[in-house]
Amino acid sequence: MTKDAPQSEIIPTDAGEARVTWHPAPRAHHVLAVSHGAGGGIEARDLVALAAALPAHGVTVALVEQPWRVAGKKLAPAPKTLDTGWRGLWPALEKQGLPVIAGGRSAGARVACRTATELGAAAVLALSFPLHPPGRPEKSRAEELLGAGVPALVVQGGNDPFGRPAEFPDGTGTPYPYELVEIPYGDHSFAVPKRADISQDEAVKRITDAVAAWAGMRAA
Repeated sequence: MTKDAPQSEIIPTDAGEARVTWHPAPRAHHVLAVSHGAGGGIEARDLVALAAALPAHGVTVALVEQPWRVAGKKLAPAPKTLDTGWRGLWPALEKQGLPVIAGGRSAGARVACRTATELGAAAVLALSFPLHPPGRPEKSRAEELLGAGVPALVVQGGNDPFGRPAEFPDGTGTPYPYELVEIPYGDHSFAVPKRADISQDEAVKRITDAVAAWAGMRAA
């Protein structure tokens, strides 16, 4: 795939029609497929930044809109339905003939973790992984992350109420210990307060730099 303007395609799945918007790299070594969370779409600041920055680093970015978003619904369906939609569009992600990194933010990160092994993902990128509901640390979803079965990178805001970096379990001893990059002051959407000693642009750049470096190591 040569460098060109982003192009979108509709992919039929058993959960309805999904949409993939391609941001191609001129000499790609991986495809990074990233989906949105339960409360937003592919216009999230981290997804937009990755789509703009990663093609220059040899990574074609596929922004994935789950069927419920394409259908204009306001509420995300159950995790099982999200997984069904992701499975259904996977062949379209593989058609480039490149290793595919499964990724997503929040609920999308959970989908990527749950399905990585069965779909043959090369790795998982988890943006703002919702380790637990806000204020409910006992409702941990750590097993999804630890059970991904492939190398994983977690990028987490330092003030994310769904799980601050210090709350994440030690992955040492698992077949594929995950890496974690903290974005200082960031909340669940990686927004940083004005009083922070880094700007919003700097926070976003830390995300793209970390993902670019990690994806580059996958190609080495």
